[in-house]
Amino acid sequence: MPTQPTTLNQTYFDDVYKANSDPWSFETSSYERQKYEATLAALPNTQYENAFEIGCSIGVLTQLLTERCQRILAVDASELPLKTARARLANQPNVTIRQMAIPDEFPDDTFDLILLSEVGYYFSKPDLGRVRQLLVDHLAPNGHLLLVHWTPVVHDYPLTGDDVHDFFLELAQPDGTLTHVVNQRAETYRLDLFQKKK
Repeated sequence: MPTQPTTLNQTYFDDVYKANSDPWSFETSSYERQKYEATLAALPNTQYENAFEIGCSIGVLTQLLTERCQRILAVDASELPLKTARARLANQPNVTIRQMAIPDEFPDDTFDLILLSEVGYYFSKPDLGRVRQLLVDHLAPNGHLLLVHWTPVVHDYPLTGDDVHDFFLELAQPDGTLTHVVNQRAETYRLDLFQKKK
């Protein structure tokens, strides 16, 4: 079982990026590349007007999303990887990159696509509850919410990927605010796509 009861804070991620500028090998990993392909393939719409990516890190997935999204707000808890992300996306005027500590900070906007990829398990259960409500509140009717998370236990993390996805599935009941559209499970990650009801 995970042993860390509180949300991992900015200092945790600053330390990770000080030790390695690409700590999860986003640029070079075949696992990440295949997962990104599955992420893009799971999106039902060919184009989205306004997307929000939480946990963009160095911007590898953000760059791939630019072909599908007219505007993207990409955020991360640590400023350190955002320097690389800004350089990577310098020629993409439709992308805004910001340091943001969610859920204490949250954009005042509505999005037709929100991605929570490989970050949900960093939150404590109470904070994930706040995040879930914020995501639903800021998702446009018929908008898509895509969750992708590593499923094995990581002892530093408050939650597992399955904990995160199952928590969101609670909102996909007949009387809930979300419809569960896609479920995919690979060997070490899980992908779930939700659509907000009108």
